[in-house]
Amino acid sequence: MLLEVRDLAAYFFLDEGVLKAVDGLSFDLDAGETLALVGESGCGKTIVALALLGIVPSPGRVVRGSIRFDGVELIGANSAVLRRARGAGIGIVFQEPGTALNPVMTIGRQIADVVRLHRGLNKHDANAEAVRLLGEMGIPEPEKRAKSYPHELSGGMRQRATIAIAVSARPMLLIADEPTTALDVTIQAEILDLLAQLKRDFGMALLIISHDIGVVESLADRVMVMYAGKLFEAGAADVVFGEPRHPYTTALMGAVPRLGVNRHTPLVGIPGA
Repeated sequence: MLLEVRDLAAYFFLDEGVLKAVDGLSFDLDAGETLALVGESGCGKTIVALALLGIVPSPGRVVRGSIRFDGVELIGANSAVLRRARGAGIGIVFQEPGTALNPVMTIGRQIADVVRLHRGLNKHDANAEAVRLLGEMGIPEPEKRAKSYPHELSGGMRQRATIAIAVSARPMLLIADEPTTALDVTIQAEILDLLAQLKRDFGMALLIISHDIGVVESLADRVMVMYAGKLFEAGAADVVFGEPRHPYTTALMGAVPRLGVNRHTPLVGIPGA
């Protein structure tokens, strides 16, 4: 088993009280498998990803649980162990490439720095690898784009660049946190196809996080449905999407806009906080 998470809890200690962003989550992820974590915005999905990397922001922290990655316990691990787990072990694609990328460094430099750190390449070879990766991500004129700054690229190109950074260290697990947010439908499809192709080419496991069931429906082997920090339903993707057992899963699927539906038909809302 590549990833084993047991009773994971991450709380935020606020002036107003304790926010239980993740509260007792357990799951496994096998090598080469695609697992989707779905749920509405604010349910704790991103905090799960940050907890796996040991970067839950203050005033939040992991209060209990176990995260074993490739046989190594990450909860309570020292900085050296966590550095090894990040990059070469676990790569992440954040949901907003505009803020994930350093605005004052060229795209090529940002990729090359990761390659040099985790793969030990010299400066010349790392720069060449950065150009190669940009081309592999489907970015035209990769030599030119490697010298560009993030603001000089379109949203789709910036997302491809963040994916290039995430896979540049050849991780065993790639986390894609809302990878198609703020992209138009055509670019969304291209990014999802790219993730699927990279998973096949690199033999990675993929943890894809989304509030949109439509985004993950065709990608996932298994699905976990999360609400208010807890896991409500889990199973094979075709079973969960085809015959959901929990009313919340049914409601979440009903809230997805569908082509061909009468434009006067209102979207189904989900009451509650």
